[in-house]
Amino acid sequence: MKKRNTVLVLGIISIVILISVQVFIIRGIWKQKDEMFALRYTMRSQEALNFIRRSMSTDGFDTVRILLGNYSEKANRELHAIKDGKELNARKKDILAYFTKVVNQEQDFSDLLSSYFKMRGLENKFNSTIVVNDIEMINNDTIVVYRSDGFLNRRPTDRGRRILSSEISGSRIFVNWFGMEDNNYRFRFDYWIDFSDKQKVILKESAAYLAMSGLSIIVVLILFMTTYRNLMEEKRLSDLKTDFINNMTHELKTPLSTITVAGKTLEMEQIRHNEAKILETAKLIGKQSIHLNQLINLILEISMWERTQFQLDKKNVKVDELMNEIVESFRSGYGNNVSIIQKYDLDGAKADLDVVYFTTMINNLLSNAVKYSDKDPEIYIEGFRDEEHIYIRVSDNGIGISKVDQKHIFDKFYRVSTGNIHKIKGLGLGLYYVKRIAESHGGEVNIDSKPGKGSIFTITLPF
Repeated sequence: MKKRNTVLVLGIISIVILISVQVFIIRGIWKQKDEMFALRYTMRSQEALNFIRRSMSTDGFDTVRILLGNYSEKANRELHAIKDGKELNARKKDILAYFTKVVNQEQDFSDLLSSYFKMRGLENKFNSTIVVNDIEMINNDTIVVYRSDGFLNRRPTDRGRRILSSEISGSRIFVNWFGMEDNNYRFRFDYWIDFSDKQKVILKESAAYLAMSGLSIIVVLILFMTTYRNLMEEKRLSDLKTDFINNMTHELKTPLSTITVAGKTLEMEQIRHNEAKILETAKLIGKQSIHLNQLINLILEISMWERTQFQLDKKNVKVDELMNEIVESFRSGYGNNVSIIQKYDLDGAKADLDVVYFTTMINNLLSNAVKYSDKDPEIYIEGFRDEEHIYIRVSDNGIGISKVDQKHIFDKFYRVSTGNIHKIKGLGLGLYYVKRIAESHGGEVNIDSKPGKGSIFTITLPF
């Protein structure tokens, strides 16, 4: 148990470390791709800006200049005529709203930039954002209509020229700074683009790295689970082997001890002259010798059955008649202490069965029903059929079997732990034989059991 827990803890720690390293690497790759994405589109935007101006003699804001020029002449006169402070502020807000609306709705730069990106084979679906920095009305004196905090914080040398360095704000990418000016106004604003599919593009570019990281984690998990499962299976088989050796030793010691005691009894002076005692002791030795020989043959048969398939001597027999014979023989061996109720609805169905092996299979189920009962055994045997199969169901009122044990109950040498393992004699082979015999006939055996509620074994055989 300690070794298993140590392996489990070390495995989990290793996996956590691996996942942490992979997450760190992926985050680094993602950050690098994100920066490269922004740099790529910033550089391409500058190229696009130069291309548009050079080839089209425009920057995409010609219509905006015309509309703002017409509007600002009147707005400038009105603004200089207003004396009331509140009215002046309200008029400034109207001017800011108009400038913002016109520059967003009437600019052609977004379409020109999108066309250039498409021509260069780049992603061209983006949303544009225009951030107004400064609006001034120019007359004999200058009235500041709006000036952003960001514009105020810029160096004076930056306010009069285009900013060529890239800036990133979340998913937004800074393209360029624009300025417009005539006799009535001065207008400065920043142009940003925002790629809604930016994450998809980066994900596509990083897909190979992500796939390799995910694959490495999956491979490690599979290796860990396989190793851990093999370790647990090895431990289970080791425990089964130990239990089998303990049980076999106990089973073999019983007849050997009896034979040894009987042999010493025959050496006693008073016994040698008592013919009845000699005969009784000889019968006891013979009986235990037979039992010992059966155990040895059983172990030899296990080895033989592992190497070869069952050699069945099948005969076409009526199943209900054979079942009656098996049950009557079993009942005569156990006397009236066992209650066995039979109900067959087979309509005289016949099946090709090896009578010896089939009898062994049913006897093993009946013997278990008796051995693993903590009260007077009650066994219910039911037989029925469908168009292709015969079903034999053996129910008992025994101690039952837990869900955990049911997974291994048909394994060779497996015995359910009951505290004192030698309380009930056996080598853990009865149900193993039941399964092997059923499968050799082309059928199967299933179990339905609850602790304290008894067990139900169902054998399915073709006919």
